[in-house]
Amino acid sequence: MRILVVEDEPTLARQLVLALGEAGYAAVSADNGEDGHYLGSVEPFDAVVLDLGLPRMDGLTVLGKWRAAGLTVPVLILTARDSWHEKVAGIDAGADDYLTKPFHMEELLARVRALIRRAGGHASAILSCGPVVLDTRAGRVSVDGQPVMLTSHEFRVLAYLMHHQGEVVSRTDLNEHIYAQDYDRDSNTIEVFIGRLRKKLPPGLIETARGLGYRLATPT
Repeated sequence: MRILVVEDEPTLARQLVLALGEAGYAAVSADNGEDGHYLGSVEPFDAVVLDLGLPRMDGLTVLGKWRAAGLTVPVLILTARDSWHEKVAGIDAGADDYLTKPFHMEELLARVRALIRRAGGHASAILSCGPVVLDTRAGRVSVDGQPVMLTSHEFRVLAYLMHHQGEVVSRTDLNEHIYAQDYDRDSNTIEVFIGRLRKKLPPGLIETARGLGYRLATPT
């Protein structure tokens, strides 16, 4: 899952990117509204953490432009303490949730997880497909109750497939949603990650849709 962080305070931005990365997300950051708007408009993201008090283009303007352009990515806005009018304006502009500064990083991560779950039609933080269970809170995977050790990229691939269970996911989609930066992407590595996952998961769970991509089989 790929997250865009638009925050101009350097220390907080670094903390957010680090925390999201440790939680299994691929995080990309921008330190002003213009760059954030551009990235959100041309790059695919699964959620956005957007500060409202940004230089060069304020967060409300960024959000309003995205929504006017039909961008439906879930957005969590960050507002200053006691700025209730900013919260109202943010929700009216199309934000999906808000968080008041200062905040606990665990709460932000929980809210990001919830946004992504809701966008994918999932009610729980625990995703399951047959004997495979993925805990988005703890970043853990098990098969028949037994833990399965995955690398960070293997976890991201499986998590994306789990969030889109039953759908055909192209290699391009996987590339775009598991890496933080363009230069990290290599379509051949997706096949490597899929191959590794198949060795660690039950046979037949990950199907190949020839010429289209991969699908996580829904048990009948």
